[in-house]
Amino acid sequence: MVALSGLASALESYRGRDRLIRTLGYCCQLVGGVLVEQCPARSEVGTRLLALSSQLSHCRTVLRLFDDVAMFVYTKQYGLGAEEEAIFVRCVSVMGNLADQLYYPCEHVAWAADAKILHVESAPWWTLSTALWGLSLLLGIARSLWMVLKLRQRLRSPLAAFTSRLPQGKRRAVEAQIRSEALTLLSNLADLANAVHWLPPGILWAGRFPPWLVGLLGTISSLLSMYQAVGAGGQAYTAP
Repeated sequence: MVALSGLASALESYRGRDRLIRTLGYCCQLVGGVLVEQCPARSEVGTRLLALSSQLSHCRTVLRLFDDVAMFVYTKQYGLGAEEEAIFVRCVSVMGNLADQLYYPCEHVAWAADAKILHVESAPWWTLSTALWGLSLLLGIARSLWMVLKLRQRLRSPLAAFTSRLPQGKRRAVEAQIRSEALTLLSNLADLANAVHWLPPGILWAGRFPPWLVGLLGTISSLLSMYQAVGAGGQAYTAP
């Protein structure tokens, strides 16, 4: 009953619902891809699961039509990252916010072109939106890697060893931040692999992943995101 109440509470929020749809969509793609490729007798079920995954992805695309304002407010509040201590973190965060902000209108144009609302070719806009998402992920990976290295250095420094006899509250907070950044790093790496796959053929491994691998990477990223959201009180950002 407690789990059901928690699920209902998560579904009442936009972010919670989006995370669940994302996870369910990638899980369907994972299972559907395995059934189609490895179990010919169950290929029809697999095809239906892949169709469901596609519809859930389309649902999220439509819902993201309303994300521009929220992203703009977040970008404006962050500004130039005056609260960040490191210049590197400021730079990659500001560039990441800019990439995210540009991602949404590009995706909207691509969606509107597919829906025959705009008389333009959708493929270039899908490519541009995917490239912006990939850039955002790369910047996020660079930020998380830098943070993990710096935080580990702080824990291993002579000063940290000298103060280890003091109350462990601050040390535990640093260790928790390292775990959080490591999970973000793994989640972004999984998403980046899929982002490259969705770029035009000829770019690295673009177009080479089977559906089940795309589903597996997306499922890993989604589960990590959900785990972090639970730990952070449901405020974590949800990737496309």
